[in-house]
Amino acid sequence: MSIRPVKKLIKSKPTREGAGVHLRRAFGFGNTSDFDPFLLLDDFRNDVPADYLAGFPWHPHRGIETVTYVLAGTVEHGDSMGNQGTIGAGDVQWMTAGSGIIHQEMPKGDPVGRMHGFQLWANLPASRKMTDPRYQEVKSMDIPEITDDDGTAVRVVCGNFWGKSGPVDGIATNPTYIDVTVGPGRRKSLPVEVSSQAFAYVFAGSGKFCNASGPLAVPTEGVQWLDTAPPTAADNRSLVLFDRGDEVTVQAGDDGIRFLLVSGKPLQEPVAWYGPIVMNTQEELQQAFLDLDQGKFLKQS
Repeated sequence: MSIRPVKKLIKSKPTREGAGVHLRRAFGFGNTSDFDPFLLLDDFRNDVPADYLAGFPWHPHRGIETVTYVLAGTVEHGDSMGNQGTIGAGDVQWMTAGSGIIHQEMPKGDPVGRMHGFQLWANLPASRKMTDPRYQEVKSMDIPEITDDDGTAVRVVCGNFWGKSGPVDGIATNPTYIDVTVGPGRRKSLPVEVSSQAFAYVFAGSGKFCNASGPLAVPTEGVQWLDTAPPTAADNRSLVLFDRGDEVTVQAGDDGIRFLLVSGKPLQEPVAWYGPIVMNTQEELQQAFLDLDQGKFLKQS
């Protein structure tokens, strides 16, 4: 087995989106090749209703898929096709925007004001940019949960893992999206398809992702070598980008660790991206906004 070394360790950064929602961005709007086929990961965990209730009013998407995973609170959604619904704690919504959709997402906190979750953007290949829009909405009870002999727990949202298949299917980049919990002090290796791009996003506890017992040998993004020693662990709100290999190894800290582990087949295609629309060329991008202006953005049924 070939353990994937750590390529980058990044702390998510505060930003605002929608109508002023406070969140943290792990990656996005930068070098798309590093995370190909994924474009963006937002961590919208927040305990202050005033910071998120304005939500994400009506806006367009084309050429991508969005994956919303809720841990606490609810997100009410509606779209230009007449769909509407609510996803809550443990639920997932996988939206394929394809040729174009206009939708809104309005977060609501739980009884103590918590609105916790993540949104991932996955790119669509050129051959499927203009596919019909669709939703896959999955309730928490339908997501397989596996507990290994050592207590490691995994929820399988998408892909195949430890003999279980996630309920989301038909995704172009054949991704795997799992929620992993490793107990205090335990060392665990997890298989990852060797040809896939892979990253982990830590949201509870801490641990070391490495191919040896020593600390990580990469600096935190944006910090000069002379200013700090290399980090020894990935903790809450840390993103770990892996190099090539067929498994990821983590050594959990004293409080254990919980993280998303996401992988997918790189598209290796050009990216033309502005706001909520991602195409392959500037001409396609300009056409998308022209369609929007001229009322031709949505496919006629």
